[in-house]
Amino acid sequence: MDVKRVKDYIHWLYYQYLLVTCSYVLEPWEQSMFHTITVTVMAMVVYTAYVFVPIHVRLALEFFSQIFGAQSDSTV
Repeated sequence: MDVKRVKDYIHWLYYQYLLVTCSYVLEPWEQSMFHTITVTVMAMVVYTAYVFVPIHVRLALEFFSQIFGAQSDSTV
């Protein structure tokens, strides 16, 4: 893939982000604060999903396996 096309595509994605969030109307210092808060919140969401979702999925599978009659390891 051509480097210029990749650069143009990334620029287009960033422009779409500015349009969707309406942050293009903000002053530069407001934009930096908005982007900092947005990146921080997204990082916290990704971290929380990475840490806690697998635990809840495992617990849900154990719960439903007990409901539907599968034997646990302690009874075998």
